[in-house]
Amino acid sequence: MTLAAQVLSLGALVIFEHSRGRRLATQLAAFGGRPHGADADAVVGAVTVFAVLMMLVAGTTMAAAAAYVSWLVRARQVNDRSAPAGPVAAAWLIPGVNLIAPLLLVDEVWRGTAPPHDRRRWLTLLTAWWLTWLATLALVTTRLPLGSSDGLTGIGLPELACATVSALLCAATVRDITRIQCSTSRARLRGRARLRTAGTVTQLPTPPTEPAPLEQAG
Repeated sequence: MTLAAQVLSLGALVIFEHSRGRRLATQLAAFGGRPHGADADAVVGAVTVFAVLMMLVAGTTMAAAAAYVSWLVRARQVNDRSAPAGPVAAAWLIPGVNLIAPLLLVDEVWRGTAPPHDRRRWLTLLTAWWLTWLATLALVTTRLPLGSSDGLTGIGLPELACATVSALLCAATVRDITRIQCSTSRARLRGRARLRTAGTVTQLPTPPTEPAPLEQAG
């Protein structure tokens, strides 16, 4: 849900850029960046919409990041209850390390589930997600800071396409790991239930034997 919200908010920003952003950037440049009076009235609505869209993109991006990190911490703890959350935070926050460490952590979680699936397929999916994520990051950072390119942000269809593909692939990796862990947990629960049932059956008291009739005893 957070990934979908992020893509939708980014798509809304791209639509605004193509429909109004370039003209608004030209107007702001002509006004010296600080319009007054009638000039300000002419652009205030568009500036407000742009500000709201930027806040939406930032908010949904942070929400997606928080949701993903929380999921990764829980997924590691499903495999190992003593797994700390520190390595996950460090993998995403340390510059340079965050270019490769998160990829290794996700692969570690997948391997820890003892999956029955084809590893080659998993590595293809994982690598494709990470490359599209890095491509999105590179495209966006080359467009920012604001005003360094054509339009208000310079973000356009290439950035939106990369972000959309990256979000879909990321969701696919999360779904794969979650599905395997859920099926493994259900199998363990069924195994425990069978063991409890077998233990109950073996512990049932044997019925008492009836005393022999007096005639037979004689």
